[in-house]
Amino acid sequence: MIQISNKTKGYICAAVAACTYGINPLLTLPLYARGMNADSVLFFRYGFAGLMLLGLMLVMHKPLRLPRRQIPMMIVAAILMALSSLLLFEAYNYMDVGIASTLLFVYPVMVAIINTIFYRERLSAVTISAIAMATAGIMLLYQGDGTATLNITGTALVLLAALSYSIYMVAVNRTSLCKVESMALTFYSVGIGIVVFIVGMAWNGFTPVTGALGWTCVLSLALFPTIISLVTMVIAIHNIGSTPTAILGALEPVTALVIGVCVFGERLSFGACVGIVLVVGSVTMLIAARPAARLVKQFIHSHHFHLLHHNHTAG
Repeated sequence: MIQISNKTKGYICAAVAACTYGINPLLTLPLYARGMNADSVLFFRYGFAGLMLLGLMLVMHKPLRLPRRQIPMMIVAAILMALSSLLLFEAYNYMDVGIASTLLFVYPVMVAIINTIFYRERLSAVTISAIAMATAGIMLLYQGDGTATLNITGTALVLLAALSYSIYMVAVNRTSLCKVESMALTFYSVGIGIVVFIVGMAWNGFTPVTGALGWTCVLSLALFPTIISLVTMVIAIHNIGSTPTAILGALEPVTALVIGVCVFGERLSFGACVGIVLVVGSVTMLIAARPAARLVKQFIHSHHFHLLHHNHTAG
């Protein structure tokens, strides 16, 4: 049986989390077209995700108990996660999803800044380079029609969504929540988050799910960008940290682009191709940097040892 290291598991889970989260627009926009508002979409998304997770945890005999001292932090983290989803989904009403996806990718920078300021995390040259490459790649991935402009309200909503998401990621990594099992953490995140959407529906009104396509989108939202994405994100954070996990989030808009090309027949421009290369390059750099450095050190050490041995023999 192949043994996978915790680091490798973390990188794989981070990639899965990013790719599954990247299909949010694909599943959300058809629901908006049917007249649903953001609060109602997220209420159904989180509600079904909670039910699916509960059933899965019971079948797998996963612990549901949450220590009392972790409850306040869990509530705060869950509200942040829910607000992040709500703010992003509201932003879709004000701006093109391509622009929203581009702006959202500011969150790896926010995660890095938060870790640096509050937790004195030192950013390596590789990490900084990966962030820069990924950001440049994301900017190239968005191909507007030349007339799209940044809506102030939409921009503010996306930036606040990115900030909420960043704080949630850091909290999962840096607080007592790092000791909570990944599925349990996700279950309580979506369970508590539902309260936020109920409050929103009391203010903005409730809109039901209609039609087979509507229910397919809602259930898919619950499974892919919620259960799978959030669980694998937590596993990734526990294994490689919040900053690398955030950087691998660059795969989110790449996923959206691939879906646009394969499903909606969108054209893949030269700029988008360069963007994909930069994103994949940044992810590869982040993953391969330490193993490569380790191999170089081993080579230098081995070469130095053989050189000393040769000189000693010759002498």
